[in-house]
Amino acid sequence: MTRKYFGTDGIRGRANTEPMTAETSMRVAMAAAGLFKRGDHRHRVVIGKDTRLSGYMIEPALTAGFVAKGMDVILLGPLPTPAVAMLTKSLRADMGVMISASHNPYQDNGIKLFGPDGNKLSDELELQIEARMDGDWADDHAPADELGRASRLEDSIGRYVEYAKATYPSGSNLEGLRVVVDCANGAAYKVAPTVLWELGAEVIPVAVNPNGRNINTRCGATYPHLMQETVLLHQADIGIALDGDADRLIMADEKGKKIDGDQLMALVAQSWAKSGKLRGNALVATVMSNLGMERYLGQNNIKLIRTPVGDRYVVEAMREQGCNVGGEQSGHIVLSDYCTTGDGLIAALQVLSVIRESGRKASEVCSVFKPVPQILQNVKAPGSVLELAAVRDVIAKSEAKLGSGGRFVIRKSGTEPLVRVMAEGDDGALVQQLVNDICDAVRAAV
Repeated sequence: MTRKYFGTDGIRGRANTEPMTAETSMRVAMAAAGLFKRGDHRHRVVIGKDTRLSGYMIEPALTAGFVAKGMDVILLGPLPTPAVAMLTKSLRADMGVMISASHNPYQDNGIKLFGPDGNKLSDELELQIEARMDGDWADDHAPADELGRASRLEDSIGRYVEYAKATYPSGSNLEGLRVVVDCANGAAYKVAPTVLWELGAEVIPVAVNPNGRNINTRCGATYPHLMQETVLLHQADIGIALDGDADRLIMADEKGKKIDGDQLMALVAQSWAKSGKLRGNALVATVMSNLGMERYLGQNNIKLIRTPVGDRYVVEAMREQGCNVGGEQSGHIVLSDYCTTGDGLIAALQVLSVIRESGRKASEVCSVFKPVPQILQNVKAPGSVLELAAVRDVIAKSEAKLGSGGRFVIRKSGTEPLVRVMAEGDDGALVQQLVNDICDAVRAAV
């Protein structure tokens, strides 16, 4: 069934234009409330957000929708997406909401929904919410004496700080480690430096002064250069870069070399396998993860289970296969022993624990495998262009040229009006040429 509102990670778009308007936000809340009000107990929903200016519009609209349906609202304020998921479960809420467009610029915003177990909603539930949004249920509002209430959880930051610290191995700390942490002027601007400092690290925080318009602007996981430069400037031992809602992680070693999600996942999986902690003897990753990682894992008798793009699909496969490590090359890393969704800070703590235990430098520990040349290019075009005969013909010829020495992943973006063309193989020059040919064909067809 075609989706009208939801993409691969909730609802997302330009703020104050459909679907990210106050009106639609209220309808999302009212439709979701109708789906999650089950039983006679007093229902509650927790709402967190990142630091975007438009959060001041969307938060009260969602609140009004839930209150109108008789649900109590607990406002968390700026807090990472994984913290909202954790508090949804901890506070025994019926559902949770995160207001964020993750790594997108400040002009965008989004709505991510969680069930009472702290997991993102399935495709089926999202489609049910969409159907309710376009329905007419004015007679389903709560009576005047059963309206919900809204309150603010004053210690939401403290709760998450203590939870994150508890995931670091007991009896160990970060003393003597100089750490750069880039918070993208986003949701983790308070919690991430606090957690690292309280664990004993010397913390050099950057991008921790949000003003509503500077989230993800030349900083954070999608622009790791600031973190890398700061590591070199301060001669730090390691760098951590989070994105706007802190569910994504990119790191850098003491030489300022970028460490992507594939290397970080492989490092954790290898460490957990050695300690007997890796469940399912497998790592779950998406079709975008590097072929070099797949080869490396195979050499170490660890299976790689691939999923479609989106950390929600990674989590679903992890549950089905009984795995506890998964994620995406882009830095969404899910460690289900600790969290139900990607958590950049908690993943970083696990990487830091491996480094500390090894007694070696990050550059000696974190380059786990040699990546296969991989090229990803984005073309501004509707996804329907991939169905055109001219484009399909170029794709087929490119696949034949690449043969068994590599692979393609060509898809429409679930969050932006883009076609993403990825190819990888041992012959880097050939890979680049084939990607260029496909992108040219897409542009010509628009």
